[in-house]
Amino acid sequence: MHNQLRCQFDGKPKNSHHKGDIRYTLEMCQWVLKPIGIWPLVYSRTSRLQKILSNGLLAWCSFYLLINMIPPTRHAMFVEKDTYKRVKMVGPLLFSAGNMVKYYYLAAKGSILERCIEQVERDWRTVERPSDRAIMLRQVSISRSLISLCAIFMYTGGILFHTLIPFMSKSRFKGNTTVRVLTYAGYDAFFDTQSSPTYEIIFVVQIIVGLLKYSITTSAYSLTAIFITHVSGQIQIQVARLKEFVAERHEKNPDPLGIVIRDHVDILRFSKNVEDALREICMVLILESTMVICLLEYYLLMEWENSDAAALITYFIYLTSYTFNILIFCYVGEMLTEQCSHIGPASYNVDWYNLPPRQAYNFIMLNAISLYPPKLTAGKMIPLSIYTFGSVMQTSAVYLNLLRTITTS
Repeated sequence: MHNQLRCQFDGKPKNSHHKGDIRYTLEMCQWVLKPIGIWPLVYSRTSRLQKILSNGLLAWCSFYLLINMIPPTRHAMFVEKDTYKRVKMVGPLLFSAGNMVKYYYLAAKGSILERCIEQVERDWRTVERPSDRAIMLRQVSISRSLISLCAIFMYTGGILFHTLIPFMSKSRFKGNTTVRVLTYAGYDAFFDTQSSPTYEIIFVVQIIVGLLKYSITTSAYSLTAIFITHVSGQIQIQVARLKEFVAERHEKNPDPLGIVIRDHVDILRFSKNVEDALREICMVLILESTMVICLLEYYLLMEWENSDAAALITYFIYLTSYTFNILIFCYVGEMLTEQCSHIGPASYNVDWYNLPPRQAYNFIMLNAISLYPPKLTAGKMIPLSIYTFGSVMQTSAVYLNLLRTITTS
């Protein structure tokens, strides 16, 4: 790749601030990837001890995810007879299953994600002009804001779901007795969940597993936000170079268009790697979001009829957080396509008519490639965009009507 060759030729980084810039770019991603054991799989420069700890964390996280799935699934399928209670268990179980799949995909895609991170670091080392560095820093600020919003919504809704409903919901009371409710039912077949300290241990374990699941979801968001905003920054740099093309042609650089074309190809390769790394995770997210949003809407309607204020507030916050997070995912997909399509208009708007014919012809290919910008897709089938977000919400509303018809008949 052009940037890599340039870095090797010069023998040292062009950007004297590259260490701090790389740390600033990847910092929030590390915060969520390290506790779940994924970071050493996507970052090569980790110690042997960190890799060993990563394997241990992967085993422990898998164990916790399984014990959070098996008893509730058994209870929902074979024990619970009440239709509403059974449907009420399906939403959390779908969320748990989706996070398990995302977790294993993050681990399996470690080598591709590592290449993407190496490309990000390489671009930070080779950036030369202060204006280009400022563009990249601005995009990092956007990615950090998106990750922060995602984490705030996800953890807030999740913590309320695991604490507010068990302690304040009307389902705690049966006649004149108070039942100690767990977020996930089904452990009564194995333990006496009403006695201490069994209840407290299971309750804490469920909160820990909840934090693990929210970290997995936030990890997927953080990687996507970092990579897509990085592509956006690189495209903006190329657009700025094209605007200065004619002036640079007469100055120190004899072939500024050659650099733009090579760097544009580099960006397209990077976008392809990002899409290869995240497309399965995006597919899981789209399917999971469609079903979970539908179920959360159903829970809201039912708790409204039951006048359960605690459950109503919790489900509303959870629905808001889930809706906002899928919106962020679709937004960054839209950002990728929109930013990459800017190369064509920028190449047309330069003073190409003042160039020699052979040099002006080079703009034709650049313009043609920009007509087919890279896309972030869900399983190579569904491009992520604002339109996709609308389709998810519309489909969830259709499933909601179907669910209400089935449960009330």
